[in-house]
Formats: sequence, structure tokens, C-alpha cells
Amino acid sequence: DVPAWLKSLRLHKYAALFSQMTYEEMMALTECQLEAQNVTKGARHKIVISIQKLKERQNLLKSLEGDILEGGNLRVPLQELHQMILTPIKAYSAQNSSPEEHGRDVDSHHPSSLLGSEGQGSECKDPAAAGMQQHHLPGCEGESGGAPLPEGDLPGQFTRVMGK
Repeated sequence: DVPAWLKSLRLHKYAALFSQMTYEEMMALTECQLEAQNVTKGARHKIVISIQKLKERQNLLKSLEGDILEGGNLRVPLQELHQMILTPIKAYSAQNSSPEEHGRDVDSHHPSSLLGSEGQGSECKDPAAAGMQQHHLPGCEGESGGAPLPEGDLPGQFTRVMGK
């Protein structure tokens, strides 16, 4: 939910700019590109820092999983997970999987921009959630961490940490 994320950053006035971008374009934004779109200097800096934090979520999740397995306090990991779930997370689809599992069905529901209609957003989440449950729950059952998740599978990693 990009508009809610921008609002949490107090940058919601730039929601229209982000509505024209794909997730990949948003993640690759630079200060120069934002300057060309007449984004103020302070907002440019805040957006670039916030996107950098989005890029670091995979490593943060791995760290949180380790902290939980060591038996530490759950308050901090739960707070981190709560903050993370409020950020834009792209549905993961394995490139090597069969078309029936992840191909046309999931991709056909993805809006072309980050800010699709409510109907498109809910359709997009359901196939991803179903795929995540079928594919990742067995890894959550064991204490050892299960099979390694592919790089970029943020929903799977998030689910694994929640399972711990």
C-alpha cells in the first residue's frame, strides 16, 4: 500500500508521482530523478533513505529470525515486523516455477502501476498469499530454519519469521 506508506512518511502529496511507477522503478529511484519531478530537497532525501530501508528488509528479516531463534525478547522483532508490514512489499513469484503456480494467474492480477484500484489490490494479494502458504509453511515448522528462501522472497521470509 504505497499511499499509506507515503502518508506514514508524511510524503503523501507525492502519491500521484508514485502512481505512475512500477515497484522496480520506485526501488531504483535516485535523488536526480526526484529532482526532475520537482520534489523538494528534503522530501527527495527522505524518499531515497526510505527506499534504501526497503532494500534492507531482507537482511533485517534474517537478523530478526536469528534473534528469535536465540530466545531473545520478542517485543523488538514484533515491532520491526509491524513496521515492515506497513511498507510496500511486492508479491514474490519464482521464475523457475510452473506457469500454473505462479505465471499468468498471478501476473494478470498485477496492476501496471503501484497504486491500483482496491479491487486489483485485493486480487493481487490472494494468489500471492495462497502461494506463500503452500510453499513456505513447512519451513516454518522446524527450529533449524528450514530450507533457504530465494533472494528477493520478502513475503516468504516475513512469513518464516512470523512462524518462529
